[in-house]
Amino acid sequence: MQPHRREFSYQVSFAGPPATRPDGAVGLAVVDEPPPADLVIDALIGYSLRGDPSGTARELIGWTSSQPAPVLAVDVPSGLDATSGHVGVPCVRAAATLTLALPKTGLERAPDIVGDLYLADISVPPVLYERMGIRTGTGFADGPLVELRAR
Repeated sequence: MQPHRREFSYQVSFAGPPATRPDGAVGLAVVDEPPPADLVIDALIGYSLRGDPSGTARELIGWTSSQPAPVLAVDVPSGLDATSGHVGVPCVRAAATLTLALPKTGLERAPDIVGDLYLADISVPPVLYERMGIRTGTGFADGPLVELRAR
């Protein structure tokens, strides 16, 4: 074993109404409610939120909020408006957020919801940023992850 690697185990579960459950997914436990976890990864809503979460997303945000485990939000904590920073009801409170490609303005307006903030390189070509008039500099010169704010 290499010294920088640790072995760990994980379980991936899918929770949701029977009509939305995948059929025949190999290695995917389909359950009525996710089991307790050591880490919850929130990737429910992201950038496209309009209004407060509802339906299954609302239920899963409630489950997430009831867990003692830390939450890692992917791109934007579910329930947070990525542009305005409006905190919907309900809203995931993340220990850390890994936002993708560019920081979203709403993340700076809700630091208690976002937690530690990291930016991930998802290989957007620099020419695309240039065409949009966005100057990115050499933010990812040292690697694919940049720490933007730690609590």
